[in-house]
Amino acid sequence: MSGEGVQDAAAAWREVGRLLALGWPVCAGVMGALWWRQTRTKDATSVDIAWSALLGVLAVLYAVLSSGEPARRTALAVMVASATWRLAWHLYTDRARGRPEDGRYAALRREWGASAQPKFFAFFQAQALLDVLLSLPFALACAGRGPLGATDFAALALWCVSLVGEGVADAQLAAFKRDPANRGRTCRVGLWRYSRHPNYFFQWCLWIAYAMLAFAAPWGAAGLAAPLVMLGLILFVTGIPPTEAQALRSRGDDYRDYQRTTSAFVPWFPAQVKRT
Repeated sequence: MSGEGVQDAAAAWREVGRLLALGWPVCAGVMGALWWRQTRTKDATSVDIAWSALLGVLAVLYAVLSSGEPARRTALAVMVASATWRLAWHLYTDRARGRPEDGRYAALRREWGASAQPKFFAFFQAQALLDVLLSLPFALACAGRGPLGATDFAALALWCVSLVGEGVADAQLAAFKRDPANRGRTCRVGLWRYSRHPNYFFQWCLWIAYAMLAFAAPWGAAGLAAPLVMLGLILFVTGIPPTEAQALRSRGDDYRDYQRTTSAFVPWFPAQVKRT
């Protein structure tokens, strides 16, 4: 890399650092307010909704305050905001509006007992920090100065497919839950026939699209850290494990049978299980 290129890279990364530093108090403040609210309501479900919505807020904030290619900044803001705010609205209508606290957080509240509030505060703030760390590809994309190219258009195509896939999966599951005849049963319709978590799979693909937009910045491949972190969270921490634990508690053997026949993450054809 030439001396001029090193200077450009340094300038881009200074801008990225400035954007991330601006994003942190925004996320910490919102999550702090929601933590205080849940001390009154005894319902922590709002953390999921805010976690998704704040990612869209950060994308728009970075797009407005950065100095990169305007078309890419606009594309990034529209892509992230529309996907994350759609998900936030879905989470609100599916898990929060008119419903008791999400079963995962109710279980934590029982487990933590008297220490629940300080632990929930740490959890809410950890989600704020995670939002900022995961917004790295947003900041990189907004700092990229080159014109739109093939990688950007490929990212847009992947984003379109992934957004539709996630939306279809959510709609199929919501329709299944609305039918009283399906109470206590596991959804195996549509995309849920091929993956136990198609919504998570397509959400992860969205993150790959965001990371592809980051390639326009110097050393923009660092943006791939976000989808890698998301994959780890989905597979091993806050995604599939607690979701499946709750499903086993509520649906028992029906869900165990689903686990034996259906891919956990990547959509694939159901396995044939021999009956004895």
